[in-house]
Amino acid sequence: MELTQTVFIPVGPQLVWEALNDPEILKAALPGCDHFAEIAEHTYEMSVTTRIGPVKATFKGQIHLSDLDPPHRYTIVGEGKGGVAGFAKGQASVALSEAEEDGILGTALSYDVTATVGGKIAQLGGRLIQGAANKLAGEFFEQFSASLQAS
Repeated sequence: MELTQTVFIPVGPQLVWEALNDPEILKAALPGCDHFAEIAEHTYEMSVTTRIGPVKATFKGQIHLSDLDPPHRYTIVGEGKGGVAGFAKGQASVALSEAEEDGILGTALSYDVTATVGGKIAQLGGRLIQGAANKLAGEFFEQFSASLQAS
């Protein structure tokens, strides 16, 4: 599965960078996340409950940040296991740049995700999985942007 998108966030790149590295902000913005904590420098563990079609599962896993170039870019590598539901693992390249939209200065956040899923969720088919991933990404960035604008 691949997912590529650019979203506009109406605050500067430095604030977006700081928020992308704040476990509390990420936990609050990630749909179904009930645990997100730093366990080592640039390494986080998390637990997320989600539904993909008829399958509801709690995925527990870790992500690691590498290739850090603050406040411009980094790479996220992670994997999670959802018991009988299966597993997900992947990598995302994230880039931030100054941008303007409708006369508002802010940040263009671009990401490219490549992920693999296996087990019961893989049997649901690519179209359903892609749709669920797009929905989760949309919900995340809506909440993430709203939390930054409120602060």
